Amino acid sequence: MNNYYITTSIPYVNGAPHLGHALEFVYADVLARYARQVPERKVLFSTGTDEHGSKIAEKAKELGISPIELSTQNAKYFVDLLKKMNISYDRFVRTTDPAHEQRAQIVWQNLADHIYKEEYVGWYCVGCEEFVTEKVAKENEGQCPNHNRPYEQLAEENYFFDLSKFSNVIKRTIESNDFKIVPETRKNEILSVFKEGLTDISISRPKSKLEWGVSVPGDDNQVMYVWFEALLNYITVLGYPEFVDFKEFWPASVQVIGKDILRFHAAIWPGILLGLGLDLPKQLFVHGFINVDGQKMSKSLGNSIPPAEIIDKYGTDAFRYYLLRHIPSYSDGDFSWDKIERVYNGELANELGNAVGRVVAMIGKYQADIVGNIPEPSHDIHDYTEAIEAFRFDKALEEVWEQVRGLNQYIDTEKPWEIAKKGDTQHLQEVLAYCVSCLLEIADLLEPFLPETAEKIEAIFKDGLVTPPEKPLFPKNDQ
Repeated sequence: MNNYYITTSIPYVNGAPHLGHALEFVYADVLARYARQVPERKVLFSTGTDEHGSKIAEKAKELGISPIELSTQNAKYFVDLLKKMNISYDRFVRTTDPAHEQRAQIVWQNLADHIYKEEYVGWYCVGCEEFVTEKVAKENEGQCPNHNRPYEQLAEENYFFDLSKFSNVIKRTIESNDFKIVPETRKNEILSVFKEGLTDISISRPKSKLEWGVSVPGDDNQVMYVWFEALLNYITVLGYPEFVDFKEFWPASVQVIGKDILRFHAAIWPGILLGLGLDLPKQLFVHGFINVDGQKMSKSLGNSIPPAEIIDKYGTDAFRYYLLRHIPSYSDGDFSWDKIERVYNGELANELGNAVGRVVAMIGKYQADIVGNIPEPSHDIHDYTEAIEAFRFDKALEEVWEQVRGLNQYIDTEKPWEIAKKGDTQHLQEVLAYCVSCLLEIADLLEPFLPETAEKIEAIFKDGLVTPPEKPLFPKNDQ
């Protein structure tokens, strides 16, 4: 089957989008755009928002509004960011959508043989929407390190999913790469969780403790645990179990997630799928975090930077370029205003922008904006292709920039202005046509990464005629 289905995790809407969300969106967008370049391939790219659970109910109460009002308000922030970042998604699922809620209940019913009810006593973090073991609670001295708030001890009757039953088969599937986890460090990390085997997990909360959630079928006193229900979006958005999209696109080709939710996607989610008798996703790409000026983003430090603020200053493609090339694809990275300024002026304006500007100016000056016969691209792009398919976006862009720098070096070496002085018209035409060929190849390689820039380059040299742009691709920033 040639279909390609890609998903992001769905962000929780208790706050505004941050740089980590932007990073995940752009990673998935590159893969979707790259996949669409294959003729006849059908691509479906899904994202969305996670809108149930304690944190939403708590925040809405604090603001004096209903949970659905808060969810709708904050979901719009994510939709606006997707548009601002030029993310080419096909579906946007909200977990408050009636269709999702209905299909989540169908999943529950189809898992009935793997669900049982039992009293549970344990430690719970509202911020994580997660129970932790006694061991973890003690190691963290009774306080969640991510949210700086004490764990709450809860005693309640919940429904459980018999995840332990699937522990061995999930482990074998990961080890064999039938369910491939990238990078290898994350694969090893999750495999260490399987050493002692998976335990059964609570998948519901009493309505007396939390009303904001999807009702458990056949039990009006319980709602689905938010992390269980949110995971189901990847199949509910396809119309599980009977819609054509589900039959055509599942299993997912790749799911893109952050490292903090690895266990949910590499242990719990596979267990749910196996319980439903479904195939596991083919690949899971796990990315790192973004720090700001070397520090973890946090409300207490006040160092969180809205992605829109960066885009407004430098433009969409410059922002995408920074995330894709200067945040390591396989580990944590860092954002700073100083660095993006250097990247913008150096790599984008001085190198790529300058290459385009020089070629446009010379063809206008020496050949009245007529290019001549443009040769076929001649560069080996094997390393570029291999890098994208291994989710090494930083490496793929390094390969493109080798060509950008190589073109500028070629111009400096050939010196078309001196060829023009000698009156060697044919040689000059060949040199400049080769320059255009290089730029068109660069544009093609950049299309998944910097789609606006790629489109502008292609428009400049369309049909062998040069149409000079009204302004440089990346106007130099002198601030």
